[in-house]
Amino acid sequence: MDRTEEDAMLNATVGDEIVIGTTTLDVPRRRGRIVEVIGTGEREHYRVRWEDGHESLYFPGPDAHLVRAR
Repeated sequence: MDRTEEDAMLNATVGDEIVIGTTTLDVPRRRGRIVEVIGTGEREHYRVRWEDGHESLYFPGPDAHLVRAR
């Protein structure tokens, strides 16, 4: 699967991956897959299944990057 990273979190789709980096080294701190997109536009947020198996609602912040599933 070909993937591209994007800084913009808006308009994510189910199956895309969210990577949250650290603020000092920008290395991946947490990764998860979007299982549901909730809201639209600037209020878009997600239900995410994290790599540790937990699920949570996630409101994107400046330390998050989107990796599109293609």
